[in-house]
Amino acid sequence: MIDNLKTKKKTVGFKQSVKAIQAGKAEIVYLARDCDKKIQDTIVSLCEKHSAQLSYADSMKLLGKASGIDVGASVVCLLKDTQENN
Repeated sequence: MIDNLKTKKKTVGFKQSVKAIQAGKAEIVYLARDCDKKIQDTIVSLCEKHSAQLSYADSMKLLGKASGIDVGASVVCLLKDTQENN
Protein backbone atom coordinates (compact mmCIF):
# COMPACT_ATOMS: atom_id res chain seq x y z
CA MET A 1 0.00 0.00 0.00
CA ILE A 2 2.79 2.40 0.87
CA ASP A 3 4.46 1.60 -2.47
CA ASN A 4 1.99 3.76 -4.41
CA LEU A 5 3.04 6.98 -2.65
CA LYS A 6 5.59 7.94 -5.32
CA THR A 7 3.04 7.98 -8.11
CA LYS A 8 -0.12 9.21 -6.40
CA LYS A 9 -1.12 12.77 -5.49
CA LYS A 10 -0.16 13.40 -1.88
CA THR A 11 0.86 15.81 0.82
CA VAL A 12 4.12 15.31 2.70
CA GLY A 13 4.71 16.71 6.16
CA PHE A 14 2.70 17.69 9.18
CA LYS A 15 1.30 21.11 8.23
CA GLN A 16 0.19 20.18 4.71
CA SER A 17 -1.28 16.90 5.91
CA VAL A 18 -3.27 18.60 8.68
CA LYS A 19 -4.76 20.96 6.08
CA ALA A 20 -5.68 18.05 3.79
CA ILE A 21 -7.32 16.06 6.59
CA GLN A 22 -9.31 19.06 7.82
CA ALA A 23 -10.47 19.82 4.28
CA GLY A 24 -11.66 16.23 3.79
CA LYS A 25 -9.15 15.65 0.98
CA ALA A 26 -7.17 12.84 2.63
CA GLU A 27 -8.03 9.33 1.50
CA ILE A 28 -5.34 7.52 3.52
CA VAL A 29 -3.06 9.05 6.13
CA TYR A 30 0.30 7.37 6.70
CA LEU A 31 1.86 8.10 10.08
CA ALA A 32 5.43 7.15 11.05
CA ARG A 33 5.60 5.16 14.29
CA ASP A 34 8.80 6.94 15.35
CA CYS A 35 7.60 10.53 14.93
CA ASP A 36 7.03 12.92 17.81
CA LYS A 37 4.22 11.91 20.20
CA LYS A 38 2.51 15.31 19.83
CA ILE A 39 2.37 14.83 16.04
CA GLN A 40 0.98 11.31 16.48
CA ASP A 41 -1.72 12.47 18.89
CA THR A 42 -2.77 15.35 16.63
CA ILE A 43 -2.96 13.22 13.47
CA VAL A 44 -4.82 10.35 15.17
CA SER A 45 -7.36 12.80 16.60
CA LEU A 46 -7.88 14.54 13.25
CA CYS A 47 -8.31 11.22 11.43
CA GLU A 48 -10.96 10.15 13.91
CA LYS A 49 -12.76 13.50 13.71
CA HIS A 50 -12.73 13.64 9.89
CA SER A 51 -13.13 9.89 9.23
CA ALA A 52 -9.82 9.58 7.40
CA GLN A 53 -8.27 6.13 7.09
CA LEU A 54 -5.08 5.87 9.17
CA SER A 55 -2.20 3.55 8.41
CA TYR A 56 1.19 3.29 10.09
CA ALA A 57 4.67 3.22 8.57
CA ASP A 58 7.55 1.66 10.51
CA SER A 59 9.74 4.76 10.42
CA MET A 60 10.02 8.33 9.20
CA LYS A 61 12.94 7.30 6.99
CA LEU A 62 10.86 4.58 5.30
CA LEU A 63 7.88 6.91 4.84
CA GLY A 64 10.05 9.64 3.32
CA LYS A 65 11.70 7.18 0.93
CA ALA A 66 8.33 5.72 -0.08
CA SER A 67 7.14 9.27 -0.82
CA GLY A 68 10.10 9.97 -3.08
CA ILE A 69 11.92 12.44 -0.83
CA ASP A 70 15.46 12.22 0.54
CA VAL A 71 14.56 12.96 4.17
CA GLY A 72 12.24 11.39 6.70
CA ALA A 73 8.54 12.25 6.83
CA SER A 74 6.37 12.08 9.92
CA VAL A 75 3.09 12.00 8.02
CA VAL A 76 1.97 11.64 4.40
CA CYS A 77 -1.57 11.88 3.06
CA LEU A 78 -2.67 10.11 -0.07
CA LEU A 79 -5.26 12.48 -1.55
CA LYS A 80 -8.67 11.57 -2.89
CA ASP A 81 -9.12 11.54 -6.64
CA THR A 82 -10.93 14.82 -7.25
CA GLN A 83 -11.84 13.89 -10.84
CA GLU A 84 -14.55 11.55 -9.64
CA ASN A 85 -16.44 14.57 -8.29
CA ASN A 86 -16.45 16.42 -11.64
